[in-house]
Amino acid sequence: MILPTKHLPTERSLIAIGADIVGLLDEPKSVSRLWLDFQQLNEQRNLRLTFDWFTLAISMLYAIDAVEQTDHRLRRREVSE
Repeated sequence: MILPTKHLPTERSLIAIGADIVGLLDEPKSVSRLWLDFQQLNEQRNLRLTFDWFTLAISMLYAIDAVEQTDHRLRRREVSE
């Protein structure tokens, strides 16, 4: 589920969905706005993913500290050295 397997294509794995989400976070966005951008991206690829997979990927990104929420918007977490 997190990583692709023999029975789960790469584009449906949470790590790939999370990478797409992080790629869309060029600026802080609300979850609603991010969902709309994510749907547009997937329409271009002829890929249909549900809101459940989207929220699971966001939860994974929180768990690995890749995103944070400020002022009701998601943004990429800055990496410190």
